[in-house]
Amino acid sequence: MPTIRVSEAARFLGVSDDTVRRWTENGSLTPVKDDAGRLAVDGLELARHAQKLAQLPEDPHRSGSSARNRFVGLVTGITADKVMAQVELQCGPFRVVSLMSSEAVRDLGLELGSVATAVVKATTVIIETPHGKSII
Repeated sequence: MPTIRVSEAARFLGVSDDTVRRWTENGSLTPVKDDAGRLAVDGLELARHAQKLAQLPEDPHRSGSSARNRFVGLVTGITADKVMAQVELQCGPFRVVSLMSSEAVRDLGLELGSVATAVVKATTVIIETPHGKSII
């Protein structure tokens, strides 16, 4: 059973160490001790807790596409010139960046603070571990 120290768990979930400690105190996470006797949590339990926390808002425009490829979020940045634009969304804990035409930004009515859905289509995803290993 892999164990994750409180400080690492906090970093992975984007919360404070105190928040993770509160979760162990209120029963949301089961506290364990690591090999050095420090407070830790079970890696699998932490992963499941992270999944619960990362639930994205319901997509109002979902039309038969896979939910795992759609991320509802808020527009946090738009950098545009006459032809191209970079649009940034904050989708729960994830930042998604899209490059599109400036015309598309205008046609979609995108502005800072507006709600939008990022639809992701990819043929390759690379997964890396902290040990420097990767799989394509």
